[in-house]
Amino acid sequence: MDHNPLRELNRVGQSVWLDNIRRGELLSGEMKRLIDEDGVSGVTSNPSIFEKAIAGSKDYDAAITKLVGEGLSGAPLFERLEVEDIQMAADLFRPTYNRSKGQDGYVSLEVAPDLAHDTEATMAQARRLWQTVNRPNILVKIPGTKEGLPAIEQCLAEGININITLLFAQERYEEVAYAYIAALERRVREGKPIDRIGSVASFFVSRIDTLVDQQLEAKLREAKTPAERDKITALLGKAAIANAKAAYEKFKAIFGSERFRALAAKGARVERVLWASTSTKNPKYRDVLYAEELIGPDTVDTLPPATVSAFRDHGKVRLSLEEDLAGAHRVLQQLAEVGVSLQAATQQLEDEGVASFTRDFEKLLKALAEKRSAILASAGAVA
Repeated sequence: MDHNPLRELNRVGQSVWLDNIRRGELLSGEMKRLIDEDGVSGVTSNPSIFEKAIAGSKDYDAAITKLVGEGLSGAPLFERLEVEDIQMAADLFRPTYNRSKGQDGYVSLEVAPDLAHDTEATMAQARRLWQTVNRPNILVKIPGTKEGLPAIEQCLAEGININITLLFAQERYEEVAYAYIAALERRVREGKPIDRIGSVASFFVSRIDTLVDQQLEAKLREAKTPAERDKITALLGKAAIANAKAAYEKFKAIFGSERFRALAAKGARVERVLWASTSTKNPKYRDVLYAEELIGPDTVDTLPPATVSAFRDHGKVRLSLEEDLAGAHRVLQQLAEVGVSLQAATQQLEDEGVASFTRDFEKLLKALAEKRSAILASAGAVA
């Protein structure tokens, strides 16, 4: 393809990672095509993605049959399948990792979502996954909950690459950025290298508009005057991008500080902001809205397959992330003026995100249990 907007994103300093993993695509060459043709330089996964991949395809049936024969079931069975996929993907992206000197080429896998409020258990599982996968270019995903913060700092200090996920609030984003810096400072004090510690802060986007727009629509129905209605209407579809732009401002301030420059002099890389939840949920909005409006250097955009295809087809690339910052702050102020609390909304979204991933993990284990029962029944019938 002569003109590929996905490639243009790379040229302006934004990496494109695929928000999806599936064994069939790893084995068929489709993932390698995305790397070679579209410049995709990483992959993220979560319980929802694995649930759809494993329960919704036959890609894993042979592997499940083999592992069931070894006596595996439940979470250990899933972990073996997950680790195999992550290792395959990490090996596929290893040339990207080497070429970028550890900037890109990462594959993410998540600690069990039901551990989101358990610091010690999160750390224990993160260490085990890191050791089990045994690849330098993986990121272990830890939710950015209050309980996750100390686990994030400790794991980074131990040299485990971390993808901090489920970030919605600017204030929480600041906390995780400083946890990254504190971890690097600890390593420096201990005489340990910091030039290959990888981390991204995954800031969620579209889910914010989904919730805030619902609240705005409710307020619109209660509006008393045309001016009030106009003010509320003008805010629809604006909260997520404004919130993300404000977070990026904080990123630039934190990683442009003297405190971080001292670490950069020792080889530290910035902890890039990763835009997550970038598919457009509202059909009224442009299907590449969040990809187009959050383009800037030192960021990662993780796109689901449909958004990758849409952006390849008709995405427009411009350095949009720092456009009209005053307008973004005005949107945030006006949301408060019409009675929408972004603080309450982002906390609700964090809680719902943890609950949603936990439900998907339970669905995944249920689907695996059903497949296991069918395999054992078939083996019994053959016997």
